[in-house]
Amino acid sequence: MPLLSRPELNKLLIGTHGGLDYAEIKTMGLAFDSILDFSVCCNPYPTPQKVRKSLDNLKIEEYPDSQSSELRIKLSKKLGLSIDHILVGNGTTELIRLTALAYFNTGDKVLIPSPTYGEYEIASRIAGAEVVEYHWKSLESETLNIKDLKQAIQHSQPKAVFLCNPNNPTGHYFSRDEIETLISSLDDTLLVLDEAYINFVNKQWSSIPLVKRGNIIILRSMTKDYGLAGLRLGYAVAAEDIINTLRRVCPPWNVNIAAQKAGIAVLGADNFIEQSQRRIWHARQFLVNELRSIGLNPLSTHTNFFLIKVDSGRSFRKALLRQGILVRDCASFGLPEYIRIAPRNMSDCRKLIKVIKKLICAGALSESN
Repeated sequence: MPLLSRPELNKLLIGTHGGLDYAEIKTMGLAFDSILDFSVCCNPYPTPQKVRKSLDNLKIEEYPDSQSSELRIKLSKKLGLSIDHILVGNGTTELIRLTALAYFNTGDKVLIPSPTYGEYEIASRIAGAEVVEYHWKSLESETLNIKDLKQAIQHSQPKAVFLCNPNNPTGHYFSRDEIETLISSLDDTLLVLDEAYINFVNKQWSSIPLVKRGNIIILRSMTKDYGLAGLRLGYAVAAEDIINTLRRVCPPWNVNIAAQKAGIAVLGADNFIEQSQRRIWHARQFLVNELRSIGLNPLSTHTNFFLIKVDSGRSFRKALLRQGILVRDCASFGLPEYIRIAPRNMSDCRKLIKVIKKLICAGALSESN
C-alpha cells in the first residue's frame, strides 16, 4: 500500500519561476553560459566588488549565526527599528511559507489578488487554507483599484491577504494612501505586503512605519537588487509579537554564512542601486520603444519588468530560447497569452530586439511554432 501524503498536497502544483531550466537547456543542446536571461527580474549589472570581497575567507567549517544577529543589527540601523522587529530568511519565499505555517489553519480563508506571485497560493494550500481568488479587472497598471479589493476583503473576511507591491508580474505599485486605505479595512486580517522588487521602483515610499498599525508583515528581498539571487536572502519586518511567532517556526541556521556576509556588505553599497537604477530604466525604455515600433505593446509598469501580450507565451518563449534568449512565459500566472521581460544591459537588449525582428520576419513566433 503506498504511503499517503496529507490530503492538502494531493492537487498541489509545483511552483513555476523564471530563470534557467537546466534540464531543458541541456535537452535543447544549448550552452548554459550562452543564454541571455530576460526572464528574471534581477539587477543585470555586476555585484559590487565590496560585496564579492566579503565572501572571501568564509569559515564554512562553522555553523552560521542562527539569529543572523549582525545583519539584523545593520538592518535595524538602516530601517530605524529595533532588531526585535526583523527576521532574516532564506529568501522571501521562505518567509512566505513561515507565515503560512505560523498563522494559517485548515479551512482558513486567504485572499490573493491575481495575477501575482504563485508561492502565496502554494504556501497557503500547504497549510490547508482555502484560497479566495480576487482577479484584477484589468492588467493595465494604472487601473488597478484598491477600493474594489477592499470590498472583496470585507465580503470574504479572510484570515490573511497577500499583496505584492510592486506586483509581479504586472508591475503595478500602490501608493501609501492606497495601502493605508486597505489596512483600515482589515481589522483582524493579516496583511502580507511583499516588497521584493521595491528597489526597482523609481519613486518609492517607505512602508516601514506601517508595522505600528498591527497585523502587517512586510517582506523584502536582499538579492534581486544586488544581483545575488543565488545566495537566497530576504527579511521580514513586523510587530515584535509577530516576529516572535515566526521565529518559533523558523528552522535553525536558515540563512547560510555567505548570504549573511553578503547581506551585511550590500547595506553599505547604496550608490550601486542608484547607478543601476538609471541604467536599468534607460534599457527598459529602449526595449519599450523598440517593441512598440514592431507592434508589440508592453503594458505600463512602475518597475523594471513588464508584460507583453503575444499569440502564445509558450511558443514565443520557445522560439526565442532556440536563439539563446530566455523570456518568461506567463502561463503560470494564468496569463498564457503574455510574456514578461526584464531588461539586461544595453548590448543584450539590442540583441533581443534584433532576434525578435528576425523571428517576426520569418513567421517563427506564431502559436503553431
